Amino acid sequence: MEIIVLLKQVPDTETVIKIGEDGKSIATSSIKWVINPYDEYAVEAALRLKDSQGANVTILSLGPQRMVESIRAALAMGADKGVLVDDPAAEGSDALGKARVLAAALKQIPHDLIFCGHRAVDDDENQVGIMVAELLDIPHLGLAVTIEMADGLIKISRPIEGAKVQLESPMPALITLGGAHAIWQPRYASLPGIMKAKKKPLEVKKLADLELSPEQVGAAAAKIMVVSLKMPVPRQSGLMISGDTAAKAKELVRLLHEEANVI
Repeated sequence: MEIIVLLKQVPDTETVIKIGEDGKSIATSSIKWVINPYDEYAVEAALRLKDSQGANVTILSLGPQRMVESIRAALAMGADKGVLVDDPAAEGSDALGKARVLAAALKQIPHDLIFCGHRAVDDDENQVGIMVAELLDIPHLGLAVTIEMADGLIKISRPIEGAKVQLESPMPALITLGGAHAIWQPRYASLPGIMKAKKKPLEVKKLADLELSPEQVGAAAAKIMVVSLKMPVPRQSGLMISGDTAAKAKELVRLLHEEANVI
């Protein structure tokens, strides 16, 4: 069985985000980059299926050379090889452009299952995985909290309000991972795993290798573009009311009536 995990790199959630000089992108000079948490769930889910069923797990990423660090981290967890599409012409791609690149790469890699996070914590679009499945014309099984193989089918369960629904499909198929951290708790890379990861194969491809032209991806081909970014309005500090209980209550009512205009 061949499993592909789509992996994206995002700013660490503890990183202080600043808006870039262009006013529509973030400043990246001091950002710490990490694997998108939901894609970490996808790596863990793929490795569990590898442990139970036997499989080769390939990490597929789109991005600059800094992506190598995240791919190596996934290889240290237990994945077998990596593929990175690194081409400046793909920079500025919207969700559809990214999906086109990944789908083109997947057409060159044997696969039975494709795993990815259902969304990325930076742009929070929840689109790329679904678009990849559509471009490949394969089933999409979303938000899996359990995954199993039976009778030649891939079966998942996913949460709905107050219950769970079970889905199944033939392979190949694409599965997106969400759910709570406890369900797909990513394993830690062992020291032997880290050492082995340095020697595992990692192939770098360009758009030309995927038979894609720059006109199909990148900022020029984007259907959706960011017009501007603005930081949230700072929250005002709280107001402390002093005095005895009766005085506090009277002053609170006055403030709610005259300043907050809520009563």
